[in-house]
Amino acid sequence: MNGSLRVAVIADRDPAFPPHLATDDALRHAAAHLGIGVDVRWLATEPLESDLAEVKGADVLWCAPGSPYRSLRGALAALRHGREHSVPTLGTCGGCQHMVIEYARHVLGYQDAQHAEYDPYTSTLFVSELTCSLAGKTMPVTLAPGSRVAALYGRTEVEEQYYGVEEHRYSRWR
Repeated sequence: MNGSLRVAVIADRDPAFPPHLATDDALRHAAAHLGIGVDVRWLATEPLESDLAEVKGADVLWCAPGSPYRSLRGALAALRHGREHSVPTLGTCGGCQHMVIEYARHVLGYQDAQHAEYDPYTSTLFVSELTCSLAGKTMPVTLAPGSRVAALYGRTEVEEQYYGVEEHRYSRWR
């Protein structure tokens, strides 16, 4: 092994939620491929409101699917710390949506920026519900020629299915 990576996964982990299991699998698979160790810590959002010690000790943050989180404030505090301290951060699905809210509030100055899952009637929605859901649909995806992902697929045109969960109804950003 060439070292170890400390990954803080921001989400209220649910072992019955397939994307959370896939997150663990993806991290183990990537670490094995890179020949490094990985120390994965799932961080519930409520304690992050007042204690960012685990976030501060991480090499990487991953804001995982599974919104709405128990604490929007806790998730945003962890994401803000990562952004302000140049910690590499990935947000997938609802996690990416929370990154948009954090940026809108703390960089763009929209203090009341909100996600429709938390308050659909707010005056400043940055993430709102789609009028049609992509969940469960299979659609074409064009991969960049010469890209690593195109090489892995062995072609540049593929079809992929959107995972059928409720949070995929919230994908439009202001």
